[in-house]
Amino acid sequence: MARADRVGTRNGWLAAAAGAVAALVGAGLGELSAALIAPSSSPFAAIGGALIDAAPPWAKDTAIAWFGTADKVALLTGIAVVLLAVAAVTGLLERRRPPIGVAIAVALGVVGAVVALTRADAGPLSWLPSLIAGATMGVTLRMLVRMLPARSAGEARAGVSTDDRTLEMDRRRFLAWTGGAAAIGVVAVLGATLVSGGSRAVAAIRSALRLPTPAVAASPVPAGAELDIAGLADVITPNASFYRIDTALVVPQVDPADWSLRIHGMVENEVTLTWDELVALPLEEGYATMSCVSNEVGGTLIGNALWLGYPLRELLARARPTADADMVLSRSIDGFTASTPLETLTDPDRWSILAVGMNGEPLPLEHGFPVRMVVPGLYGYVSATKWVVDLEVTRFDRATAYWTDRGWSERGPVKLQSRIDVPRPGQGLSAGETVIAGVAWQPHVGVSRVEVQVDDGPWEDATLATAISDDTWVQWSLPWRATAGRHVLRCRATNALGETQTSEVAGVVPDGATGWHEFPVDVF
Repeated sequence: MARADRVGTRNGWLAAAAGAVAALVGAGLGELSAALIAPSSSPFAAIGGALIDAAPPWAKDTAIAWFGTADKVALLTGIAVVLLAVAAVTGLLERRRPPIGVAIAVALGVVGAVVALTRADAGPLSWLPSLIAGATMGVTLRMLVRMLPARSAGEARAGVSTDDRTLEMDRRRFLAWTGGAAAIGVVAVLGATLVSGGSRAVAAIRSALRLPTPAVAASPVPAGAELDIAGLADVITPNASFYRIDTALVVPQVDPADWSLRIHGMVENEVTLTWDELVALPLEEGYATMSCVSNEVGGTLIGNALWLGYPLRELLARARPTADADMVLSRSIDGFTASTPLETLTDPDRWSILAVGMNGEPLPLEHGFPVRMVVPGLYGYVSATKWVVDLEVTRFDRATAYWTDRGWSERGPVKLQSRIDVPRPGQGLSAGETVIAGVAWQPHVGVSRVEVQVDDGPWEDATLATAISDDTWVQWSLPWRATAGRHVLRCRATNALGETQTSEVAGVVPDGATGWHEFPVDVF
């Protein structure tokens, strides 16, 4: 390879690096500007949110199956990798056919600005961070590519100096500027993380907030509710361990002083409720288990907590729904919607609440602070709207919700399920006396029995712990004398109505998985 051609090849790699660094600087300043003026419209959040909204159900299910509650981190990482790849291409194009690379960079910023403006929670400055990112990327890219040493054999033939000393000086100058630009990008990203003004302000408000004493306190947890078996899920799930599945890449920052709920639609009396008015009502406390419709058989997208809130049926009674209404479309501040049967929310025997507290403290930011819905017995995608600000009383034949638009069932009652926690799949056991234990649930119905089968032997009744209520899961256990070899464990539950959990295997789409939880264990 000729010397000038070697220079050109090396400069191709340097141009790609220039594109990647330009993208880092642009993204960093875009994120920093968003943190300062419009946290919900950061370039990554805008593009990521659009991808989540556009993703088909199978893609969402695959992401949750692979990454669980880290699905958003995986998405953001994927966006970053793709952006760097595109940025490298823009660097090559800017070197060979300027100003195509700069034009692509600016176009990316314009696309991000348009996407940010079309989001449900868009503000007057939502377009600005993406435009700043695109413009910064374009300017940085142009500057760095112009600093490249002699860029081709043609330039060498045209008389551009390519002696070793000049090339080395040019290369060092380019690397110095590129390194400095990369440092600016990294500092901007870190600054965006540290600033996050809205997040810190709302977090401080939440920390200082003191919820009122409930007018109706929860009954104490029964003494026999917790079996204290190592490896068995706690009967009360700590907030930090409670699963989180939602569509918000950036957690909405809602000041309670600015929050209000509007109840409207097919009602005789439109209602608007502020935070102060809500917490002045006689709040009620109780335990309820919540689960995600994407929870596979044996999965962990489920948790049980102590909630504090006000019955939704009382608020709907104020609004006086018309006789032909049959659905409530709840809306989050970020645009997410859920369709809940009106009869469920007005049922006097179901504890459906507008929740403000979780396990004795205000709702965590990522779990809906300041206000969310909790409806025992329904999967979250049709009931558990976080950061809720709007309830539209309507009909199923007139309105659809976020996930029903994507092929999921419009009604999502939680299916009867049981799970083995002890032993864990893949866990080796020593022969002898041990225990099989787990949890079972069907909120609002309750569990009356759990059976366990080892290999193809008889079904044996497990011992149930004392359930907190029919709205919560229940722990269970069964002594087992394990013999050497490989064994298959499985479990099934029976609910309070006498219905036994089906063995028919079905995936999570369109309304929840079914089947018995089973897996092999090796005993030594």
